[in-house]
Parts: sequence; C-alpha cells; structure tokens
Amino acid sequence: MKPAATKLYFQNLNPGKDVDALFKEGARIGVYGSSFDPITNVHLWTANTVRHRKKLDFVIFLPSSHKRVDKKLQTSDQHREEMVRLAIKNKQTFLLDTYELHVLPGKQYTYYTMEYFKKTFPKADLFFIMGADLLVDIAKGKWRMDEQLIANNQFIVMARNGIDILKTISSSALLRNYDDGRFQFLDKGLAMEISSTYIREELARNGDPEFLLPDECYSYIKEHDLYREISR
Repeated sequence: MKPAATKLYFQNLNPGKDVDALFKEGARIGVYGSSFDPITNVHLWTANTVRHRKKLDFVIFLPSSHKRVDKKLQTSDQHREEMVRLAIKNKQTFLLDTYELHVLPGKQYTYYTMEYFKKTFPKADLFFIMGADLLVDIAKGKWRMDEQLIANNQFIVMARNGIDILKTISSSALLRNYDDGRFQFLDKGLAMEISSTYIREELARNGDPEFLLPDECYSYIKEHDLYREISR
C-alpha cells in the first residue's frame, strides 16, 4: 500500500489515535502477536510494562491468523478482532493491526509478518515481543523460517516461570550465534500465568473470570455467548 493508504488503514482500525506518529523517524514500535482468544488484563498489563520499560512509542496488537497450524482457536477472527479493539480503544499507545487475519496460507509465519512491518514503517525501530516459551520453541526448531526471522529482527523476550532465558540461548546454535544484542530481556515481574485458556475453561464451567478481563470484553463475551464449551 502507498503511505497515504497505509495511514488510512491504521486510522480506520484505530479511530481517534495519532497514527501519523507511527511513521516518524526513529519511532519505537513493539509487535505483540497472540491469538487473543480472548484478550485478557494480563495481556494489557504485560504490553504496558514492556512499553514502559523498553521506552516504546507504540505496541501493535496483532491477532493471529486462524490459518496457523500451531494455534487452535475457539472463536472467529471477527470476535477476536473486536475484543482487541474494545480492550485497547482508550490507550493511545496501543494499536490494532489485522494483517495476519487476511494473509494467504503460507504467508502467516512471523518472518513474513515482520517483513511486512519493516516495509510499512521503514523509519521505525521494530521489536517482536515474545514470551520465553516461544524462544524455547525456536531453539527446538519448531518455527518455520527460524533463521531468517532471527537474523533480520530484534526481540523483546518476556520471562516465563521455569524458563532460563540465557540457558535457552546458550544451548541453541541458532540463537547463540545471533546473540549480539538483538534479544532484550524482561525477566523481573512479568511471569503472570493467568492465561486465555484458563479464562475459557472458567467460562465453559460456569465460572466468572470477570475481573481477569477488560470490562468491555467481558460484556462482549456475555452478549455473544462465547466460550460456553471447552474446545478439544
């Protein structure tokens, strides 16, 4: 897309927000991909902590494609997109992008996603935000185009309980040979374990995880009767 069309695309997805600042020289942007099935208060708290500690100007919330074989989604793209929109609408530094929901099969891998963002924001300093569990998966060779992804991007890696990030990198030939500062760690106070899976199970068993969700998302889930069954 041309720059004007790209700005319009982001403005339509994020009404009332200053999307022009995304395209400024040196803008620091974190890309936060997840299924967001549903988005939770932990997602928001984590994203804001990363933004604050790493001095990011924006965090882009990127709902994962239903075409990805590594994710089993329980709700439609439309529902997940709308819940993210509702959750971040009052936070100027949080933005929605639906890029992965519309890519062709085979193009939904993170390498292609980051290439898209580099072309979209050529003046920005871009970071892929990931949990340490995903770093472990990369070290085990579970990601497609893993070397191209690692070689061409910067990462903010968030702590997860029971995972030694430095050991994960040092024990992987791929990761340790690119350990030149492209991995930035957040290893204090981020290992909160309330997951979307936990919330789905609570809802399916008539629990009430109201205070683990943004108010607007909780109301949306109730209105649309989502997560009434546990997906196997």
